[in-house]
Amino acid sequence: MFIAMNRFKVVKGEEPAFETIWSSRKTRLDEMPGFIAFHLLKGPERDDHTLYSSHTTWASKEAFTAWTRSEQFRESHRNAGQPRDRPVYLGHPEFEGFETVLSEENPRRPAQAAE
Repeated sequence: MFIAMNRFKVVKGEEPAFETIWSSRKTRLDEMPGFIAFHLLKGPERDDHTLYSSHTTWASKEAFTAWTRSEQFRESHRNAGQPRDRPVYLGHPEFEGFETVLSEENPRRPAQAAE
C-alpha cells in the first residue's frame, strides 16, 4: 500500500474557497487501477494559515506513479496553480509519499458494504 499526501498552507479566511476548489473538481481517481481512497483533511490553525492535507491511498507506489502520468491526472490538475483574485494558499503544496511497512485492522469493526 502507498499513501500520497500533499500539504497545503491555506490563507486564513480562504478555507471555504479552498474546500470548494476540491469538492467541485472531477478527479477521475475511480478510473485508475490501484486507487483505494481519497480524503481531504483539515488540520491545525496557525496565525497566518490553516493546514490541509490531501490523502490518497493506493494499492502500490506503481499505481500512484501511473496516476501521475495519466490523462486523468492532467485533466484533474489542469486548473491547479491558476492565478486567482486573492491567493488561496501560501507557497507550493508539499508532497509526501509513504510505503506501508506495517498494517493493522480492527477485527471487531463490521465490514462496510460496497457503495
